[in-house]
Formats: sequence, structure tokens, C-alpha cells
Amino acid sequence: MSTLKENNVLVTGASGNVGRLVVDWLLENYNGSIIATTRHPEKLADLAERGVIVRHADFDQPESLDEAFAGAQRLLLISTDAIGIPDIRLNQQTQAVRAAVKAGVNHIVYTSFFNNEPGTANVTASDHYFTEQAIKDSGLTYTILRNNLYAENLLQALGQAAERGMYASAIGEGKITYIARQDCAIAAAVALSSSNNDNKTLNLTGLEAVSGQDIARILSEAVGNPVSYVPLEIPQLVGIYESFHMPKPMAEALASFDAASAKGEYELVTEDFKELTGQNPISIKQFLAAQKNG
Repeated sequence: MSTLKENNVLVTGASGNVGRLVVDWLLENYNGSIIATTRHPEKLADLAERGVIVRHADFDQPESLDEAFAGAQRLLLISTDAIGIPDIRLNQQTQAVRAAVKAGVNHIVYTSFFNNEPGTANVTASDHYFTEQAIKDSGLTYTILRNNLYAENLLQALGQAAERGMYASAIGEGKITYIARQDCAIAAAVALSSSNNDNKTLNLTGLEAVSGQDIARILSEAVGNPVSYVPLEIPQLVGIYESFHMPKPMAEALASFDAASAKGEYELVTEDFKELTGQNPISIKQFLAAQKNG
């Protein structure tokens, strides 16, 4: 059985896309103990073989969190993906915050979301806002990382651009400062492994805000053929999602990301990523070119 060393850190949701990237970075760059929690420990058997302490944790079963979080000094709370039913994600995450306090965690890092204050057009963002409030009210020191939209959201558009020569969205004249998931994971890992206990809220963005027309142009360069931008209305986008047999509440939730984008809620460009990590994020052009070439 692995034992804890000094300066141990804990990553929740470690079998997910972001969590796995965070643990991989820590294994290369961090000397303390790494605790990885997941609902499916069997998925992390390879990490256990590399010395990671793998534990079962289920935010829907708060009794599982006492043992899962035991001994952690700094904890990364990766937001869950339960957005189809109201309040599920918020309940999960506030359970995790309470468990962190009970376990004696000193500092919590949370992967939040951009521009989540009341008044946003994004109906899923309030979960992040109220989780942030729970963290601030907990008495723990914190680093809140407000991630902008992932560049990976454009991967399906990349395929459609190659096949049909079009990019369709309902962002209107809005712009988005996409950031790659890998960069968000690096930022989370850096914050988690730091010894800094100052309370911080950082807005993580890519290098430039891009419009629908910009995205079409970048996609055109990536796939090597002309790509036109096709603007949609929000009801049209909801209908497209429903045509894929998606329940209407989920379709409306996803479409609200475009509604918020159309209002300019995700167009801010910041230097927070570079100030935290010491490096620039990958550009959206580089990201899409790499995906196409890969």
C-alpha cells in the first residue's frame, strides 16, 4: 500500500479528460504524494503502478469522501459534467467542499467556468458561481480557475468543415477566446502543486477572441478548403441537438453556451494563464492545425 509523503495533493475526477492530464503533469513535475480519486478506480490501474495513490470517491455518496480525501493537503476539485438535471452538479460539488473541510484540506483549487455571475445567458453557469461561494464560505484558502470555452468544442466543427465546407453556430456577432483543455489542465496542476495559499480567482483564456467568421477562416486553413460561416438562431440549434435524440433540457442547456457567446460573455482576453504557468496558451489556429495533422 502506498503511503503519503510530505506535500501531498489530491485530484478529483482523475479518470476524466482534465483529471488524467493533471495527474500526468504532476507525475512529470511534482515530487510529493499524488492522490487520485475516481468513481472507477480500475480505470487508473496504470497510474497506481506508477506510484499514484488511487482511491474511490463518488460525490453522490458523500460517505465515500471521508476516506477518499483523508490526508490531502491541497485538493483539486474538477467540476463534474452533470448538467442535464438542475442542481445535481451543485449538490455534488458542495458535498465535495464540505468533505474537504472535514478532511482538513488546507487549500482548494476549483475548475470553474467563465463569467458565471447571475445574469449570464448560460443556464449551466450558476452551478459554478454557487460552488465558488461555497468554497469562499468554507474557510479554506482557494484558487478558482475560471476556464473559458474549450478549444476541443470545435473538433466536431473541424470534421464538418472538411466534409461540408461550412461552420454553423448561434453565436451571432459574438467572439470567444477559446483555450485548450490541455492548457487548463496545466494551469490546474501548477496551481495545485504550488505552495501559494493566497486566495485567487483567475480567468483563463486563449490568445485571441474569434468570431464565427474568424473560426470559419481558421477551419478553412486547417482543412485546406473554403469554409463558410452559417449563422443559426438559438431555436434552430436546440432543434439540431434534439434531432440527435438529445433531451430538450440538455439541448437548451448546451445552446445557452451559444446564447452567452452571442452576448459577448466569452470574448475577454487575459494574461492570467501566462502569469500562472509562465508560458503562453496554444493558439486556436495551432490547436486546430495539430488536430487535423494528428
